[in-house]
Amino acid sequence: MDKVAVISDIHGNLTALEAVLADIKRRGIETIYCLGDLAGKGPQGAAVIDRCRQVCTAVVRGNWDEMMGSSEEHPALRWHQAQLGRERIDYLCGLDNVIDLWLSGRPIRLYHASAESVFVRVYPDSDPATHLGMFANTDFTGTAVPAPTVVGYGDIHSAYVLSLYQHQKTLFNVGSVGNPLDEPLATYAILEGVRDSRAAAPFAVQLVRLPYDIEGEIAIATDMQMPELEPYAKELRTAVYRGRQ
Repeated sequence: MDKVAVISDIHGNLTALEAVLADIKRRGIETIYCLGDLAGKGPQGAAVIDRCRQVCTAVVRGNWDEMMGSSEEHPALRWHQAQLGRERIDYLCGLDNVIDLWLSGRPIRLYHASAESVFVRVYPDSDPATHLGMFANTDFTGTAVPAPTVVGYGDIHSAYVLSLYQHQKTLFNVGSVGNPLDEPLATYAILEGVRDSRAAAPFAVQLVRLPYDIEGEIAIATDMQMPELEPYAKELRTAVYRGRQ
């Protein structure tokens, strides 16, 4: 049985990322996929990008990654862009849309938000047709490979696993490493199965939640004079989205 770690939505929180990477290493997992949103919101986007480029097998683009290439005149965006520099921004904007793989006879697809785009948001309580649409082959995902029976994504910062039992499909969200909005714990997923095999075999999805030094991360953001510090700190401490505070 092979193990694959899936991380997402780090948002410049290097403190949380290092805690997750240490846990992944402790479990002996060598394959790491990242589902985007490496920078923005948190202070250390440049270091997070560099670290992910070092350790991740593949990375897909998130909505914040795409927004980093924006010319919009927003003070917080401009601050984060200045931290990253042109080369890292170009790297984020050039990332692929999806990762396709096989585990234990199951075609698996990983992407940031949905099968439509990085900006279309899907929740645990979305309607059944929306959930089923996550498994479609689209212009965004590409149509050259079989439609998946297992889909994993990020974007909403809330981890869950949903069985679409009538369709023999599994949908899961990996949560957020650096900006969780369900529990104030760094979260990621582990997939377990036989890698690159189209024969039926045991398969599992596991969600992992980890404590990390939240106050240390907030102190770093404070020292760097990061804009929008107060809502960021509240989100880290409470796991409540700033739009609902």
